[in-house]
Amino acid sequence: MKTLVISAAALFLSLGGAAVAQTTTVVVPGEVRTYVEKQETPSVTFEGDVAVGTALPDTVEIHTIPDQPDYGYVVVNKKRVLVNPKTRTVIEVVQ
Repeated sequence: MKTLVISAAALFLSLGGAAVAQTTTVVVPGEVRTYVEKQETPSVTFEGDVAVGTALPDTVEIHTIPDQPDYGYVVVNKKRVLVNPKTRTVIEVVQ
């Protein structure tokens, strides 16, 4: 019985560690990326690196994408980035 409990605990811990190591991947529709690439939007300056997971401050205006409420975009430091408009977090650096 003791061996069974130890084995179950080891299995639980190993599976839990695998779940924590997983990352979330966002699949962006192609039409969103195409729309953002065609827009003529001035670049804003942001101190620091602009990478996936970076939260943009409230001072950065996020532009909406028609018929795509889950995505916004902004040009930061001359890079076009897709943003989750609810969390203001960068989800992809387009260029």
